[in-house]
Amino acid sequence: MADSSAPTANGGSYDNLKDNAQSAYDQLANGPVVQNVKEQGAKTSSELSKLANSKQTPSHTAATGQPLTHYHSFFSELLSWNNPRASAIAYASIVLSIFAARYLDLPRYALKLTWMALGVTVLAEVAGKMILNNGLATQLRPRKYYTIPRETVDAFIGDAHEFVNFFVIESQRILFAENVTVSAAAAIGAFLSYFLVKIVPYWGLALIAATVIFFVPLIYVTNQELIDHYLKEAGDVVNSQSEQLRQVATKHTSQAAELSKQYVGEYTHKAQELIRGRSASPEATHKSAPPAAPAVHESDFPNPPKESFVTAEPGAKAEEPLLA
Repeated sequence: MADSSAPTANGGSYDNLKDNAQSAYDQLANGPVVQNVKEQGAKTSSELSKLANSKQTPSHTAATGQPLTHYHSFFSELLSWNNPRASAIAYASIVLSIFAARYLDLPRYALKLTWMALGVTVLAEVAGKMILNNGLATQLRPRKYYTIPRETVDAFIGDAHEFVNFFVIESQRILFAENVTVSAAAAIGAFLSYFLVKIVPYWGLALIAATVIFFVPLIYVTNQELIDHYLKEAGDVVNSQSEQLRQVATKHTSQAAELSKQYVGEYTHKAQELIRGRSASPEATHKSAPPAAPAVHESDFPNPPKESFVTAEPGAKAEEPLLA
């Protein structure tokens, strides 16, 4: 009896242990921590999908009328923190990449991984042929090598083209002050970087720039009403001062124009009087008058002959002239 009851007791204890383990697993799987993790994972996946689907060409265009790229919508959605989990993941990825490039010798690790992988495959192939008369790498070789489809390459090239054009267009929009606020912020950032680069390394500047780019929009979104209120007040003050300066400048400009007109009129009148005075002077008259014609008298001409002319009669013999 004792012998027959022992297996039953052992089996019952095993079943109880299995049931307890299953119930503990169910409690852990359905517990609040796991449920919270699942919910956060689902929300994160949904936000990442929304961020990926936001890559669409925006309806508005640049100041020149050119269409913008779909990366304008993507980065606008990313930096607006409409999807906070996706934006936080992007910021953390950038920060980790900066630290990895700074503290990890990635090219050296890549070379190390390469020679180790090649060494393992070569040794497996040689050892398999020596022992099993068939290489192990040959057994693991796929029937057909993997190739990249042309559609994937075309999509990648098109996406890279849009990505490059995003930076090209944005740099020109900032340079030509399409948005004065953004251009002013870029100018201030470049000015501060000019001095910070003397004491901060480049990876530090990259970290500061990433932090500013991500968290300035977050601060604005969090305190939008307050910031808009102060910006409106500052704009009103600037507009009032500008209007006063414009009125003062207009007044002084009109006064300067009237004064210049008065001086020009006076100098023109004096110049005309000077020209008229020079024309009426005796020297000018003597120089400008033509020379007078000499007087003609009767004695300047010879006296006419007073003897009358005698006409010879026909048949009369003409007297021969006397010879001297």
